Amino acid sequence: MDKLHRITQLKRILAGRRTPISLCQLMERMECSESTARRALHSYRDDFGAPLAFDRSRGGWYLSGPAPDPADEVPGLWLTTAELHALLAARELLRQLQPGLLAAQTAPIAARLEALLAQRGIKPADIARRISLQMPGTRPCHGETFATLARALFERRRLRIRYSPRSRPAAADEPARDISPHRLSWVRGNWFLDAWCHRAEDLRRFAVERVQTAELLADQALELDAENTTARLDDGYGTYTGSPTQTAVLRFSAERARWVAEEHWHPDQHGSWLPDGRWQLTLPYAHPEELVMEILKYGADCEVVAPAALREVVVARLREALGAYGEGVP
Repeated sequence: MDKLHRITQLKRILAGRRTPISLCQLMERMECSESTARRALHSYRDDFGAPLAFDRSRGGWYLSGPAPDPADEVPGLWLTTAELHALLAARELLRQLQPGLLAAQTAPIAARLEALLAQRGIKPADIARRISLQMPGTRPCHGETFATLARALFERRRLRIRYSPRSRPAAADEPARDISPHRLSWVRGNWFLDAWCHRAEDLRRFAVERVQTAELLADQALELDAENTTARLDDGYGTYTGSPTQTAVLRFSAERARWVAEEHWHPDQHGSWLPDGRWQLTLPYAHPEELVMEILKYGADCEVVAPAALREVVVARLREALGAYGEGVP
């Protein structure tokens, strides 16, 4: 018997009595062991806020006020203190990561979690003070748009969106496109919607913050082959879709290697230590743009060994960067 059913059973027994009921009577009525009956009593009082009291003179339990209905509670909130902490911490991370994102949808759940913690003498405000998330470069998403995309995903419905790609100036008359959402992805610090575009008749990755409007359609979303879709979306490096066509070989200085050796760049990466203490990282990629930006971040601590085309691009970008400072640079 699941826990919610057990609590509902206990509520019916207690609500229908005018006198206290002993633990033995409860065990008989609920057809359970003493430990199960005690757990049900404590859970009904602590997790659901029931006004349970114990009459010592008559050796029984009773309700001292109106009984809450377990059916009105959010399923799953019979949690330990540690589990409550974990859920609130996760919500606080989401709040700091994208302020306002799903705030309206998660507020009722958070309020209930905070009430349960308060019953146990724990201040929910401590969660916000004890967790700090800093994500430079994160691009904020519109909460209502995000909620619409999430709803379409789980209800398996198509969307009609107006999308303004960052690669070109936004057009006032940008045509709408119908898409079948496949999944929401958190890639390199930002949200993307992976979907089948019915206009392009191909898989596309849309930056969520660039979705101007999103309308939920009645049409069923097209179901994509999971294995093939995952390969096209995840096998390359960064946010670009497509199967890898090149393999990058990067060498990091011994000083920087202590950090890079523990970093995750790609699911199919391979790293090894060199005799002089440097770290060599090998990973596949399809488009070099984002990989070049990551390499440049390490400056002199990263050398592109292969392929030659990637090495040439990085060298050219470094020369351009130096040129931006003028001829006076020694």
